[in-house]
Amino acid sequence: MTTKKLWTWLAAVIIGSFAVLIFYGVDIYRKIPPVPDKVVTTDGTIVATGQDIKDGQNVWQSIGGQTVGSIWGHGAYIAPDWSADYLHREALLLLDELAKKDGKIYKDLPDDEQAKYNVLLKKEVRVNTLDHATKTIVISPERAKVQAELAKYYAKIFMNDAEMDQLRDHYAIPKNTVKTDERMAKMNAFFAWAAWVCITDRPGDTGITYTNNWPHDELIGNIPPPSLHLWSGLSVLMLLGCVGLLVFYHAKNKEEEISEELPLEDPLRNMKPTPSMRATLKYIWVVALLILVQMFAGVITAHYGVEGSAFYGFPLDEYLPQSVSRSWHVQLAIFWIATSWLATGLYIAPAVSGYEPKYQVLGVNILFGALLIVVFGSLAGQWLGVMQKLGYVDNFLWGHSGYEYVELGRIWQILLLVGLILWLILMVRALLPALKKKDGDRHLLLLFTLSAVAIALFYGAGLMYGRQTHMAIAEYWRWWVVHLWVEGFFEVFATVVAAFLFTRLGLLRLKAATHAVLFSTIIFLSGGILGTFHHLYFSATPTAVLALGATFSALEIVPLVLIGFEAYQNYQISKSTKWIKAYKWPIYCFIAMCFWNFLGAGIFGFAINPPIALYYIQGLNTTAVHGHAALFGVYGILGIGLMMFMLRGLYPDREWNDKLIGWAFWLTNIGLLVMVTISLLPIGIMQSVASIKEGYWYARSAEFMQTDMMNTLRWLRVPGDILLAVGEMLLVIFIIGLKTGWSLKDKR
Repeated sequence: MTTKKLWTWLAAVIIGSFAVLIFYGVDIYRKIPPVPDKVVTTDGTIVATGQDIKDGQNVWQSIGGQTVGSIWGHGAYIAPDWSADYLHREALLLLDELAKKDGKIYKDLPDDEQAKYNVLLKKEVRVNTLDHATKTIVISPERAKVQAELAKYYAKIFMNDAEMDQLRDHYAIPKNTVKTDERMAKMNAFFAWAAWVCITDRPGDTGITYTNNWPHDELIGNIPPPSLHLWSGLSVLMLLGCVGLLVFYHAKNKEEEISEELPLEDPLRNMKPTPSMRATLKYIWVVALLILVQMFAGVITAHYGVEGSAFYGFPLDEYLPQSVSRSWHVQLAIFWIATSWLATGLYIAPAVSGYEPKYQVLGVNILFGALLIVVFGSLAGQWLGVMQKLGYVDNFLWGHSGYEYVELGRIWQILLLVGLILWLILMVRALLPALKKKDGDRHLLLLFTLSAVAIALFYGAGLMYGRQTHMAIAEYWRWWVVHLWVEGFFEVFATVVAAFLFTRLGLLRLKAATHAVLFSTIIFLSGGILGTFHHLYFSATPTAVLALGATFSALEIVPLVLIGFEAYQNYQISKSTKWIKAYKWPIYCFIAMCFWNFLGAGIFGFAINPPIALYYIQGLNTTAVHGHAALFGVYGILGIGLMMFMLRGLYPDREWNDKLIGWAFWLTNIGLLVMVTISLLPIGIMQSVASIKEGYWYARSAEFMQTDMMNTLRWLRVPGDILLAVGEMLLVIFIIGLKTGWSLKDKR
């Protein structure tokens, strides 16, 4: 296939995929479960107003939102999913109330009589009683009474009732997380509405709720609808079919990419870094600092799983609650990975073109200062928000957004977007001379530039929702950022950078590498763009979203079939010529990235991808397995590899201390593997079994999660965490040692 045809196919895939993504995004807007103007009982008593629900969402966001348990399965793992927990507790209390109306005690009744009240319960909770004309939800006085009891229960947890000290400790929720009765009442209204969405039949779909019957809870009739089985099966068939076609295409059109005539010396050896290229070194130093801070935040967060209110006896939650430490852990991972990739772009642009624009180094330094302001300002804002030192509006602007992976307040989001646009401008102005040339590099450079444009602009999707935007809509735009930005265009960017580096080193044939990169980009984006929907199966979206998400997310796995070939090719490159040993560790990082792409993104990712699987295990530790293996294993390791390439160019004349960087590499990867397979994966499997057998609420409950077995498995994280931490510290020591000299050996 010609290069022109590949570009045509790429354009068609991007335009077609985004057209469908936006079309069904509009459908989500039209079919969202409404936030009512008010909730009233059949006798006219007002239970809550729509503004109470919206304000309650803001209260929940201000305490950390998805870092303190989850809603609709999205969020942290220590505390329960509040929508599932609320729903199950409401059902149990309602059964008691329904039996009490007849002068009976539900638990004392024989099975046949209990069955009668189970039927009455389902009629009570599943029938959609929304009056569209008045935008009013009507509930029975019995249900209102139950919700009042639940309001007291959750107030005890989130405020300061001594009766709940042990449960708070299990959930890692500090005392007085919510400071006032008014704020607590509003958060309870939000919890009640979020649970209502999970159990109320969607208009026109009897027996299917707004969340496609999620969470699994047979007591109230939440069982998988037929669509989950249907689209899960079709997704597997599509995966198998496309894998076969890909293998056939690859066998038929395979070109040898590795160059037959290898350079006798390193082509980049004599390249003198420009002032702006040298200025990127400070970015790497910041990355090293952020890696350490992120690691310590992770240690604290993991420990909260076994000692929810303290750190080895010290009452740390009074100063650094789990919701803050987890936010920092996740956000810092994104920050240091993104910073390493941004630095790579700034380094490569003038290196490729041989052109240093006027004031380029000033721009690089300004961007560096802006990144520091955003990083440390947003971390401080998240702490202030969670500690309840900001109001609703101020928290939205400066504090904690409440949404996982985009925890930044709105002001920090805007500043980060401005920084990304500045980064794009700096790169494009340096690349312009090279882009104007009509040589073989032009195609790779154009793809590199387009991926940079996407990285810069698509972060702006996070600005499409506001302070009180409906959660289903906010989730739609959030995953535009998380999936498309992090899992989409960063992947393209990295693929192009790696190919470009190898072609510049003279190790890959330019034409073959260009075709391979264009083809892999087409394959990846064919599933990757619409695969965004697989995050939205149960986020109160229409069935069509589930169908598209299941089908196209299966295609995301297709390129990984050839990952072994890519890894082997990288290994061949590392052995191809004598001078290439100077690039051993960057190439080894690429090989490790291939391994984690296959295991973390491929196996662990697809294990939770089909709708019928995710129905039972969304938000369990199986998600954490995929998250750690994919985010750090793929993107983190790749970021480290790109930094190694930059450092090789910034310190071109000396050999490296292979022992130091070698230990860092192996301990980091082995530690991650041990932590994931010995601790997180067994916990996730046991939770999955509990969710299938008993219900999702049980798999997330303190009753299940605080058994001796679970505590033992959580402690088994320690060996892997230690190996990973030592590996990361050695990496930082190595980077520092390039400046001090202890990481350097003889001249090359």
